[in-house]
Amino acid sequence: MKIFVTGAGGFIGGSIAARLVRDGHTVSGLIRRPEQVDELKQLGIEPVIGSLDDRDLLIAQARAADGVINAADSDHRGAVEALIEGLAGSNKPLLHTSGSSIVGDASGGEATQTIYYEDSLPEPTADKAPRVAIDNLVLDAATRGVRSTVLCNTLIYGHGAVPSAKSVQLPRLLVQARKSGVVRHVGPGRNIWSNVYIDDVADVYARALEKTPAGTFYFIESGEASFLEMTTAMAKALGLGAPQDWPLEEARKEWGYEMASYGLGSNSRVRGKHARALLGWEPKRTSVTDWISHEMV
Repeated sequence: MKIFVTGAGGFIGGSIAARLVRDGHTVSGLIRRPEQVDELKQLGIEPVIGSLDDRDLLIAQARAADGVINAADSDHRGAVEALIEGLAGSNKPLLHTSGSSIVGDASGGEATQTIYYEDSLPEPTADKAPRVAIDNLVLDAATRGVRSTVLCNTLIYGHGAVPSAKSVQLPRLLVQARKSGVVRHVGPGRNIWSNVYIDDVADVYARALEKTPAGTFYFIESGEASFLEMTTAMAKALGLGAPQDWPLEEARKEWGYEMASYGLGSNSRVRGKHARALLGWEPKRTSVTDWISHEMV
């Protein structure tokens, strides 16, 4: 297949695109920065320089492709509208990347027992309502002749295919720890996130591209851990002292409101059955703390 991937210079998009190249697909990838051209070409990805605001470019690329993967920005509605327009009536696949902070509770590092499932999503917080609306727009495109689906990733760990790209959450903890000499988590760090390994993420996208039913929502997860468990493993791997609590307001000064409140300070406990049942997906790795202990640093 000829596949167009947005965010191909990023951690998720680049890893998916590289996997698809290895599978024998022809892959073109949208990037904003010309300096990433060589990185993509080394992975066998044909670079397309542009941005998510280039509506005509996105429509043209979608129409020319056999399938589209949007892995650039879960919150850019205009890009999604353009990709749907380009694919409408074609029955081609559109895989849209979301993130499980849509069920985040901004708990300030406290734990919860609440677990969410693909068929029982909560009403989103005001902060996350726009993202959920985009997810629903993608799912509704199934009525417009698009084999559209939403893949809602949890905390992703591992090293991606694009050397210059990093995942969202754990690298921020690592940067702060190396800068200060102290590993920190938001509040007491008892908050729990479901998680998944980057190669397993790429595998589920490859499967969904081939055979996802239209209008399907997936949680992509293969385990869970508290931030205290993850920061404890990180501190040990770095040879530092025990991780320390960080009040939410202090954490926001370092990581910003969104990242401190939702990415690092919330609970996001989900269970996904659709990838396993509909796509035959079987994740290969299930322990984020093992990866932190032995491979992260």
